[in-house]
Amino acid sequence: MTLLAHERYCDEIADQVGLLRSVVTSGADLSATVPTCPDWSLEQLVRHTGGALRWVELLVRTRARENVGEQQVPSHGGPETEGDPAALDAWLAETGEAVVAALREAGPDAKVWGWAGGGDARFWARRMTHEITVHRADAALAAGLPYDVAPEVAADALDEWLYLVEWVQQNVPHRASGELRAEEHRGRSIHLHATDAPAGLDAEWLVELTEQGIAWSRGHEKATVALRGPLTAVMLAFYRRLPLESAGLEVIGERKLLEFWLEKTSFG
Repeated sequence: MTLLAHERYCDEIADQVGLLRSVVTSGADLSATVPTCPDWSLEQLVRHTGGALRWVELLVRTRARENVGEQQVPSHGGPETEGDPAALDAWLAETGEAVVAALREAGPDAKVWGWAGGGDARFWARRMTHEITVHRADAALAAGLPYDVAPEVAADALDEWLYLVEWVQQNVPHRASGELRAEEHRGRSIHLHATDAPAGLDAEWLVELTEQGIAWSRGHEKATVALRGPLTAVMLAFYRRLPLESAGLEVIGERKLLEFWLEKTSFG
């Protein structure tokens, strides 16, 4: 599994925090429901994202060897005042600076507790890059603002998501992930194909459903169903942030298999 450089992840977290802050200060209604996370308002989404970053900052800075409860994380929930974009922006700025500094100081190989097989700061740099990348998409959609992400980051987000689905299948007794191994789906496959990837970026994936769990790789292969479109749109659709009917996306083959996958991987 090829990862981006640790410093690249750190840079991306800093950039994504800045972009999320721009949503907060854009004049968007902080009480608006987030369409892709309907249990949250925009403000709750931002507080959740910032809280996750603060939690990771504490884990990495203290080189925690076991999980740390949210109640132990200073200012985990955000500013006391609600509906105040200036206070939320300041808290998010401080949060971003702290987590990036902790990750840079630790370096990629520092031992830190992690789930999904993670055990070092590199894991958390990657995980937080995609946590905020996807939640910024949620925020942008809620605010009606445009969204884009660097191609190599979008591609790595798809890699990481497939890795996490694979890990859950193998390690967590999760009914939905187990259903992906059902006999009637064995031998079927999903192909993701980004149509606008820059030269040198292999932005195609094959996901195969097997008795042992999913198997996936980068590359061009025929499959039971294919999802084609711009890389950012493919990523967002695979993360269930865009409907399959969105402009620029095309589903070729057995659409029901892709819909089944999206339903059964909603545990993320």
